[in-house]
Amino acid sequence: MKIKGYVRPDGKIGIRNKVLILSTVGCANGTVERIAAQVEGAVAIPNVKGCGQIGKGIEIMRRSLINLASNPNVYGTILVGLGCETTKPYELAEEIRKNSPKPLEVITIQDQGGTLKAIEAGVKLARNMAEEMSKVEREYVDLSNIVLATNCGGSDATSGLAANPTLGKCSDRLIENGGTVILGETTELIGTEHILGRRAKNEKVKDDIYKIIKDLENQFIETGIDVRGANPTPGNMKGGLSTLEEKALGGISKGGSTSINEVVEYASIPKEKGFVIMDTPGYDIESVSGMVAGGAQVCVFTSGRGTPIGNALIPVIKITGNKVTFANMEDNIDMDTSGVIEGTKKLDELGKELFEMLVDVCNGKKTKAELYGFDDFAIYHNQEIWCNCELN
Repeated sequence: MKIKGYVRPDGKIGIRNKVLILSTVGCANGTVERIAAQVEGAVAIPNVKGCGQIGKGIEIMRRSLINLASNPNVYGTILVGLGCETTKPYELAEEIRKNSPKPLEVITIQDQGGTLKAIEAGVKLARNMAEEMSKVEREYVDLSNIVLATNCGGSDATSGLAANPTLGKCSDRLIENGGTVILGETTELIGTEHILGRRAKNEKVKDDIYKIIKDLENQFIETGIDVRGANPTPGNMKGGLSTLEEKALGGISKGGSTSINEVVEYASIPKEKGFVIMDTPGYDIESVSGMVAGGAQVCVFTSGRGTPIGNALIPVIKITGNKVTFANMEDNIDMDTSGVIEGTKKLDELGKELFEMLVDVCNGKKTKAELYGFDDFAIYHNQEIWCNCELN
């Protein structure tokens, strides 16, 4: 199947055209936002950390920033740093250039001589980049280039009955067409590892699935933390989900029914196509942001209780299996899948409808979150319990 997308110099395919103004440290966030606000086609991604980090923290941060610049929806990137942070913006730029031939510029506030001069320099660079970006036209490309992020948030009993299985059918269709689907939220895989393990394409993938879940459980035990109350959330429980395992059984259906071909670390770019698991936290915005760094060009987000979130770099399609939620939040949610519960629609039918919507969005149709301009983004950075294991 063909779609119309933007062909990048590295051969990847974007479905949106963005100039990324990327902060390397929290101290540069205000500058980044002011640059992007003055340039049509530019988006700002702030960074609440980027300094004072060591070990795993700085590794995750650097990997996320490097891979964000490689996202296919990004035409080019302007890195903006303070100049003395541990993410080291000039070194970061060199790493990005090794991975991607796309346009890239880097400035620091200290080198420019303060905020006003940095904004002036950044706006000039961004406008020049946006002008060049405007010359790029969509071309017919194969749907197999698409990497789909999947996520669920504000789940209720209808999520596992309707919305998640609908997304699973859509995921299967995309994979049948040669595409890639990412499933994350490691916290919400607990209790289903034996099911996922049976779907692993080989023993290594099976071991990796067990590893990320087991290591997370061990962290809970070692720190004496009771995950209940955080997951399932109060809203999940009010919506009819009684246990984390019950939530997980519904959640894993987002990935469909194909074999699991790879398990990757947070913000890592998959090497395999097909169905892939990424080790992400349960917090929705951080989870989706990790998949964006992993190369996803689009996301389908399921929610029983409803959510308005979008993303700075990729369109987010939101679906629900709760008829009441859709009626209450129709301005935020793109598709109602409650018909499968009421018996008015079959799951295969809804999966086909969602797949067709996905294709339309890939071809340029805006989602409701995009129409609002919602640009939620957060790289994982804090000390919450979450695995992020090293996979060998």
